[in-house]
Amino acid sequence: MILQLMKRNLKMYFRDKASVFFSLMGVIIIIGVYVMFLGKMMVDYTEDLVGTNSRYLMMSWIMAGVISVTTITTCNGAFGIMVEDIALKRMRDFKVSPIKRWQLVLSYVLSAMVVGLIMSILTLLLSELYIYVEGGKILSFSALTKVLGLILISVFSSSAMIFMIMSFIKSQNAFGTASSIIGTLIGFLTGIYIPLGNLPSGVQSIIKFFPLSHSGVMLRQVMMNEALPLEYLPDEFKIFLGVNFEIGGEFISNFIHIAYLFISGVIFYLIAIIIVSKKRSNL
Repeated sequence: MILQLMKRNLKMYFRDKASVFFSLMGVIIIIGVYVMFLGKMMVDYTEDLVGTNSRYLMMSWIMAGVISVTTITTCNGAFGIMVEDIALKRMRDFKVSPIKRWQLVLSYVLSAMVVGLIMSILTLLLSELYIYVEGGKILSFSALTKVLGLILISVFSSSAMIFMIMSFIKSQNAFGTASSIIGTLIGFLTGIYIPLGNLPSGVQSIIKFFPLSHSGVMLRQVMMNEALPLEYLPDEFKIFLGVNFEIGGEFISNFIHIAYLFISGVIFYLIAIIIVSKKRSNL
């Protein structure tokens, strides 16, 4: 039954071309800002430090951020099916069917995760194609494996966060507003529009608290290391670009990053389940 519900949700998502497009709006905006404004500035900034590898290095930096953002914006778009079902009173049809309530909720969550994985992997492929066309290199097998693993844990955390947010939403207008806010803020919260080092310390703390920024950090480490081994870069430079997060004078380890993503995902899911369980009239 869950598989049939997932199939139905996925068909509805991919059939709505506008929904797919707008779920990628944040990614499109980031790429546009990079191509028109940020790219040249960042390449000029790093050229004296890393020489001819500066363009490849910064393309890897921005594309790592783009992949990270995709995991949350596409999950957000996929959860639009749940909001639509609630807003259009389709839940009444489900209530008179043999479908159990937990099966319905789980189908929304799993569908969002599948959408997030598919779209994030597609973004990865397009990012690698762009880097290659611009003179960079395709990720090695080892790096590609790491990136795919990071996408998986990022989608888990992102879908949990979005599920929690969507559990408060009952109308399509509210969903549209929430999606616009998420799409606008996500570039700042992952340290893409403005490098971390250019932000006030208070804002830096907020970014470090935001779970998805930890995904961006690890993706940057893997992808940028393909352009130039990170040990050749000064610590100050890595902190400035958000390649490493520093707390108490020490870099946060990847184990902590992964644990933070996983634990925050579990917490978000638990909160969402509690909220949804109290809305028996809707789900």
